[in-house]
Amino acid sequence: MSRRTQIVASSAVVQYGESVTGTDAPDPRFSTAAMAANPDAAPVPRRRVISWALWDWGSAAFNAVATTFVFTVYLTSTSFGDKTASSQALSLALTLAGLVVLLIAPVTGQRTDASSHRKLWLAVNTAIVVVMLGLMVFVRADPAFLWFGLVLLGVGTIFFELAGVNYNAMLAQVSTPRTVGKVSGFGWGMGYLGGIVLLLVVYFGFIHPDVGLFGVTGADGLDVRISMLVAACWFAVFAIPVLVAVPENKPAPGNVRVSVFRSYALLFRDIGRLWRDSRHTVYFLLASAIFRDGLTGVFTFGGVLAAGTFGFDAGEVIVFAIAANVVAGIATISSGTFDDRFGPKPLIVVSLIGLVVSGTLVFLLHDGGQTMFWIFGLILCLFVGPAQSASRTFLARLIPPGREGEVFGLYATTGRAATFIAPAMFGLFVTIGGVQYWGILGIVLVLLVGLLLLLPVKSRPPQLSARN
Repeated sequence: MSRRTQIVASSAVVQYGESVTGTDAPDPRFSTAAMAANPDAAPVPRRRVISWALWDWGSAAFNAVATTFVFTVYLTSTSFGDKTASSQALSLALTLAGLVVLLIAPVTGQRTDASSHRKLWLAVNTAIVVVMLGLMVFVRADPAFLWFGLVLLGVGTIFFELAGVNYNAMLAQVSTPRTVGKVSGFGWGMGYLGGIVLLLVVYFGFIHPDVGLFGVTGADGLDVRISMLVAACWFAVFAIPVLVAVPENKPAPGNVRVSVFRSYALLFRDIGRLWRDSRHTVYFLLASAIFRDGLTGVFTFGGVLAAGTFGFDAGEVIVFAIAANVVAGIATISSGTFDDRFGPKPLIVVSLIGLVVSGTLVFLLHDGGQTMFWIFGLILCLFVGPAQSASRTFLARLIPPGREGEVFGLYATTGRAATFIAPAMFGLFVTIGGVQYWGILGIVLVLLVGLLLLLPVKSRPPQLSARN
């Protein structure tokens, strides 16, 4: 880890971790509704907060290395045949994975709420992701291995999303009403910082030099394959602390484990009740699904635009990616104080306005070349993380004890249901304008629609009721 990153991460830990004596036994005071009724709840042990955030740090192995900057780029290279065909295959694999998550995320979250197994399922789902990452070392640079790699990526995506449901549901166990924004921002920030460090390790250790560590070269894709093995070890190591330090959840009274089919019946019943009892929560789930897809699009197509429109080479794209993660990480960690003081909605609104303005300027000033992209591209990154983190805390403040997994499952589902919007709008505007940089307007439009849908949502809608 670089000295600069150590300083940033260490200062964040000092700022957002809270030291307190006591046991780590499950405590109903840390459920969301209970905390809302008791804003002066005892602070959470610093060890628990840091251990929880380290999972986010480790998850960069899948987010940054597998799905964004390394493995997907490898699978869509000429080593696997026609780039257009392999890109279409990648889209199909991820679409199918998204559909699976769409169908099962709310029910799996609901079922873990009804048992004391939230941490157990976080461990199981994370372990499967680690195995998928490790198996990527066998994906040779040969068209015959394309679908093997895509299956590993698709399965990893499914279980990564399911692990995220359990992980997000733990937010109530590691924060209080006064710190939920800081803790959430700290977790997101640690994810960005973890991405920086891991990208530096795999890029300068294996991918960039002609002969990397341990004599690894690019022959037969060995540099990328070994990078995926490193990513698997990285995630495995940093996922351990949360499993040790954070206690298992305690089901709320009335949460009874039922059959899988009954779980779906309860899901539809609960969605209906959510619509009747807390309609603004449904509005928020809809708005956040759209603007979160726009936020994902900023990073997904940022590298594409950097290379295709602004002339960045592969190395420069990685350098920009590292800088983007630095900016996003620091901004996200710092935004937690704003969240706790003014609430998550103002933070999301300010961030989305900043994204719409800076994205529009990237489009209007594209003739300025790489300098303009560096300036306004990094400004875009300044607002992405705070919007993501505040979106999670907005929802966390509404959920009653015992329904965290279920509602965060709906959060994952609505997000997955909208994942086609940003890519579709990017492609549509490229078609309309005839050149790639017009796709920027498609992403900006998605963010703008999400912002407009968010504005009518009440910041303090009625608290959801616990399941009867």
